[in-house]
Amino acid sequence: MKFSTFLLTCALNLPFVCNSFATSIDHSNLTETNNLVKAGNKAVTLLGNQVSEGDKAPDFKVVNESFAPVQLSDFANKPVLISVVPSLDTGVCSLQTKRFNEEVAELPQNVVMLTISNDLPFAQKRFCKKENIDKVKVLSDAVWRDFGAKYGLLIKDMGLLTRAIFIIDEHGNIAYKELVANISQHPNYDNALSTLKALNSEEAPLTSQGTSSE
Repeated sequence: MKFSTFLLTCALNLPFVCNSFATSIDHSNLTETNNLVKAGNKAVTLLGNQVSEGDKAPDFKVVNESFAPVQLSDFANKPVLISVVPSLDTGVCSLQTKRFNEEVAELPQNVVMLTISNDLPFAQKRFCKKENIDKVKVLSDAVWRDFGAKYGLLIKDMGLLTRAIFIIDEHGNIAYKELVANISQHPNYDNALSTLKALNSEEAPLTSQGTSSE
């Protein structure tokens, strides 16, 4: 997908998000980070706190299709893959979400897969119905921008999340992080999935020994 088309799509969708939530979001106190991500040939500024592999994953609050709050802590003691996309209405974001939805069948049942964007829940619901997204939990950060702020993912002056992948292990630590270098490109699916599978196989013996150590 051409980056110009991506920007046009974002520009068409962004006013609906901004008009609904501009009064409840204050970005003035967020940390700014430069030179991590590009949009085309231009570097963008990310807002929020950057996190690193090995860090305790910050809890966050987003909403589901019914605007009901969902938190990372709701999935405690489970490995969680978080696929972050700027907008489901764009080609790469759509393909990224479909890819992870398909991969769920090949993963252990305790693995949780989330897709998070700043699309409104109404739009997310329509997308999931149209594209048969039924295994990944698709969630919106449009209400509070809590996830984007705590993980340093908000693109300044666009109101969107930058493309990224995070894996949270069963202990609540960040085991994997990829900030995609250019928001119009795909993440490294193979690296993320292999990390998730390896992580789960490492945790299995610990789980099985848990009762004997008490």
